[in-house]
Amino acid sequence: MALTKNERRIRIKSRIRKVVSGTEARPRLAVFRSNKEIYAQVVDDVTGKTLVAASSRDKDISSAKGNKSEIATMVGKSVAERALKAGVSTITFDRGGYLYHGRIKSLAEGAREAGLKF
Repeated sequence: MALTKNERRIRIKSRIRKVVSGTEARPRLAVFRSNKEIYAQVVDDVTGKTLVAASSRDKDISSAKGNKSEIATMVGKSVAERALKAGVSTITFDRGGYLYHGRIKSLAEGAREAGLKF
């Protein structure tokens, strides 16, 4: 029986989540990608709280022009600036089962440019 794309992604995601976990000192940057939007949040898995979040639906980003990869870079920079403001400088990256290329890679590079350390 063949897996759907989404079932395959969820399998990969569960393999990643066995290893990647966010702590207070080093929270997890979780990424979700839909066909139109991209979302990122910095999560402390010990307390189960989201520290900061950003998405392509935020007012400052949704009004910007550009292709989806450029917008993903803006989301990365935005989440990094908010994380630094909240006192988080190092994170672990959780690509959420997506391949590390395209929009996911753009988001990660944007976060690195803005000063987050992976």
